[in-house]
Amino acid sequence: MISYLKNLQATIREHWNLKALCDYEGDSFTYGDLARNVERFKLFFAQAGIGKGEKIAICARNSARWAMAFWGINANGRVAVPLLADFHPSNVSTLTAHSDSVVLFVDEEIWNKMNPADTPALKAAINVKDGRLLWRADEAVAAAWEAREKTFAQQYPHGMLPQHVSYDGDNLDDLAIINYTSGTTGNPKGVMLTYGAMSDIDDFANSHFPNTPGETIISMLPLAHMYGLAIEFIHPNVDGVTVYFLGKLPSPTTLLKAMQKVRPYMVVTVPLVMEKIYANSIKPALVKRKLLLAIPGMKRVVYRAALNTIMKVFGGQVRCFIMGGAALNPEAEQCFKKMKLPYTVGYGMTEASPLLGYEWWTEFVPGSCGKPIHELRIDSPDPERTAGEIQARGRNLTIGYYKNPEATAAAFTDDGWFRTGDLGVMDRDGNIFIRGRIKSMILSSSGQNVYPEEIEAVLANCRFVTESVVVDRGGKIVALVFAELPDEMDAETREAVPEAIRAEANRSLPNYSKINKVELVDAPFEKTPKMSIKRFLYK
Repeated sequence: MISYLKNLQATIREHWNLKALCDYEGDSFTYGDLARNVERFKLFFAQAGIGKGEKIAICARNSARWAMAFWGINANGRVAVPLLADFHPSNVSTLTAHSDSVVLFVDEEIWNKMNPADTPALKAAINVKDGRLLWRADEAVAAAWEAREKTFAQQYPHGMLPQHVSYDGDNLDDLAIINYTSGTTGNPKGVMLTYGAMSDIDDFANSHFPNTPGETIISMLPLAHMYGLAIEFIHPNVDGVTVYFLGKLPSPTTLLKAMQKVRPYMVVTVPLVMEKIYANSIKPALVKRKLLLAIPGMKRVVYRAALNTIMKVFGGQVRCFIMGGAALNPEAEQCFKKMKLPYTVGYGMTEASPLLGYEWWTEFVPGSCGKPIHELRIDSPDPERTAGEIQARGRNLTIGYYKNPEATAAAFTDDGWFRTGDLGVMDRDGNIFIRGRIKSMILSSSGQNVYPEEIEAVLANCRFVTESVVVDRGGKIVALVFAELPDEMDAETREAVPEAIRAEANRSLPNYSKINKVELVDAPFEKTPKMSIKRFLYK
């Protein structure tokens, strides 16, 4: 297995003047710029006395400069600690301290809300946007940072050349990243991932969704989440793809405008985004053409027209839409399949860097989340029919949780398999079908296992339902529903909506999982960066 840093080295040498990292309608950096940046970081670390393996945190909105800071840390053998910019400042302080980070690259508005006294190991805080020192506790570190340009000029009086670029490829067992899960379970844990784990994912990606230098991709997901970091940024960037960053989550109009201009070769997203496109654009268009769909031979024409429209909306160059983080709504998925949309749904988690399951769109089985990328087993006496915990082994998996031996021990079976906490089955062809989280499963009064996710999939197709969470209250199944109701709906009709939703859903549910009550909530459910609902908040 070749280290992804060696792939980056080769790309920089061969494509020195190619754009590497860009802010959409903003700054851009070539691979040559990237190389010079990594070298400045190397000289800074040496002068500041920050050795290999020391931790450097990043907490900022997505940007080309965020990515430049990451490569400066990661390519020089220091441990990158990406922290979500949406974390509360007190949480940022807690995790910076817990990770033993000695430098924090941060947005100034986040730093202004932090208290340096809460981060005793920290030696300096640096503004991601412009490199300004925001705070210092160690003058040697501050001086080394301020002198980095001068030090670089002394090291390369005639300029840095492609042949000067050389990155360590023999560090596969070294710690590369500590990624704190935002999670749906409440308590963030520092997932430790090695250079070998990240190289393994890059190797898999090269063979399963390859790219070509000079192609483009848009980074929409948080870089502090492994899905966005590994699949939208690291993998394409080390292979010569120009990565464009949109910064904060854009409006649909801005996003589609960027797609038209950037014309990405691949779209990495979460099901919620594609479901909204289906509900707001595709479904209404198909309803208008309902009569045409009934005419023999016209169905194919209508669906082909819908496909052409959505492909043009995304720039016309997309070879595959990769969705992950949650299950895709069955109704939307059925439509995408009829359209022959080149989509696939993957399966993964932070602890797997992040992939556990994947299949190219032409082989993808609807309802599944791909095939195992390495070893995967179902802890069940009948893995094809009876759901059991999904357990995995592979080079891509975490080596444990930082400074948390109890959580590390609990995460692995006695024979070395990683416990995902997910319930699923796997057919004889190796396709993985997730039933839900172990912690979410409801045991009905009849002894049947009830999976909230399956009920929520049915609810998603009910009139007015935008999203839902199914919970167990004293043995009764209750659905919490966020519904978008027309403004002109009168009070009496509104009062009848919960029962109407319950009746509609129950017509499609087996007796043991029928909903006892539907309660409407006033606002959308809180979500993680990968758009999974934080179930632990709802009872």
